[in-house]
Amino acid sequence: MHISAKADYATRALLELAREPARPLTCESIASSQGIPFRFLKSVVGELRKAGLVRSQRGCEGGYWLGRPADRITLLDVSRAIDGELLTLRGESVSGLAYPGAGAGLPEVWRRVEAAAAGILQGVTLTSLLADEAARTPAGRGAS
Repeated sequence: MHISAKADYATRALLELAREPARPLTCESIASSQGIPFRFLKSVVGELRKAGLVRSQRGCEGGYWLGRPADRITLLDVSRAIDGELLTLRGESVSGLAYPGAGAGLPEVWRRVEAAAAGILQGVTLTSLLADEAARTPAGRGAS
């Protein structure tokens, strides 16, 4: 399994949006707060918009919001929206993989690895990650 920079950036952008759900955020502000290259983030946010994970509004009051509530966006949603298949072997899905002879059992191991990873990612929402952040923030210091 490979976690791409795009999937990492996409998740971090979504977390910024989830932290500030009442107002739209610009790509500039997200890129600045997360240390993400602006031009790269613009393309990532475009993919998130196509997947319905963010929505946008143009104009001086515009920016980006989450496309659905933070408790309904999982890391699996983000990974699949950005990278497609969760686990690939030489760029191909492991779902139909088959080997002859001594290697015959190996494709099932790869499918179990994929299923286990999907299970973990499906269980982590943006809301749960923000709750983890709040628990790590010392009392009296707001997260910025």
